[in-house]
Amino acid sequence: MKRRLTYLILLCLCWNSWSIIAQGQFLLKDKVSQKITFEFAANLIVIPVEVNGVELSFVLDTGVSKPILFNLTENDSLDLKNTKTFYLHGLGADGKIEAIKSSYNRFKIGDAVGSNQDLYVVFDSDINFTPRLGVVVHGIIGYDIFRDFVVEINYRSKYIRLHKPDLFKPKLSKKWQSIPLEIHNNKPYLNARVTFGDNAENVKLLMDTGSSDALWLFENKEKGLIPNDSLFFRDYLGKGLSGSVYGKRSKIKSFQLSNYKLTDVNVAYPDSLSVDVNKIHKGRNGSVGGDILKRYNMYVDYSNEKLYIKKNNYYKKPFTYNNSGIVLEHNGSMFVNERIKVPSTDGYSETYNPNAIKIDVSISHRMLLKPMYRIVELRRSSNAYASGLRIGDILLGINGKEVFNMKLNQINEILFGKTGKPIRLKVERHGEVKVFKFKLDDALKRNEPSN
Repeated sequence: MKRRLTYLILLCLCWNSWSIIAQGQFLLKDKVSQKITFEFAANLIVIPVEVNGVELSFVLDTGVSKPILFNLTENDSLDLKNTKTFYLHGLGADGKIEAIKSSYNRFKIGDAVGSNQDLYVVFDSDINFTPRLGVVVHGIIGYDIFRDFVVEINYRSKYIRLHKPDLFKPKLSKKWQSIPLEIHNNKPYLNARVTFGDNAENVKLLMDTGSSDALWLFENKEKGLIPNDSLFFRDYLGKGLSGSVYGKRSKIKSFQLSNYKLTDVNVAYPDSLSVDVNKIHKGRNGSVGGDILKRYNMYVDYSNEKLYIKKNNYYKKPFTYNNSGIVLEHNGSMFVNERIKVPSTDGYSETYNPNAIKIDVSISHRMLLKPMYRIVELRRSSNAYASGLRIGDILLGINGKEVFNMKLNQINEILFGKTGKPIRLKVERHGEVKVFKFKLDDALKRNEPSN
């Protein structure tokens, strides 16, 4: 799946020295490895994780040090143990948020069991990533899994496999590239090379499976890490624990990881208000996210600080932008009057009677609850905005198709189409149905004037 939803869960958590304590490791007793299938949404890996006997869904995120739970409902009954108040800091401009730290929890991923696990629970209802992904997500988990296993990630076949480190055999064939990893504060960093026109720079990047973007760079004039004045636009970059993140989007000539070189790569430059430089690992220049990482199958080996990668069928797919400027959110459900076909006979008489009166009831209707999609972000420089669309509009149809039976990623595939493609949206606004027509523009030609 191409990147259809700009969305991230990139977290920069800071911990007091007393909070990093020894925990029970994940154990896989009777197997050499454990295969777990995942949902792939907006370049993010969503895996099933059982917490204290309750099955939940977590994003597998190398950018976090501890598991965080943030989307509990009244139907989710967890036995949280040994709780205390804690504060988390994440990307976004709203500062820290309050959470509960719970200890001695039991996690289960397939047959891998981890006891004595810490869990951080956020009860703020605004911290909910499910609507913009279109799939249910209760939390994020990272280091606790990568610490105890060599984690195989197969993006094409949509599974991860947990390998016991002592039985894992390094990939030594010519198809696989070995890349050094630096593990710092329980997070992985790697070195890459980026090219801007004729200028090339070596960069240190956080490897972040919890970001749906391709590449983030922190602006640095001395290293030339700045967007091209004639090739960028301001945009919503995603949502972190501390609020929404905005910045500039652009393109770079190439991104090189080991011997693999990708061209015409998407890049984002987050605003300084969204990034606390005091909490950034020294020498870090940004992050490499899911829209690049998905182009490789990989083995992530924290214990030996190695990453093994091999390109897959995603490798040659182009990097695309949201040329519509529209960000949708799964915003609850609505009643839909749906046409259905029913049998036109009562089934009691098979004898032909020419004098009988036939009533055709092959078409009927029923009221059903269907997903509702709402516009929550809209780029003001877009053709969609110029056509009259506005934030808050409820999407009913796209290019003649009703959206009630479509998944969010299917709708986004259309909105991320080629420049010039005609789009016809039917929306509801304050109880009134409206239709708007526009053509997908070239987002990179809609830049703001340089200072």
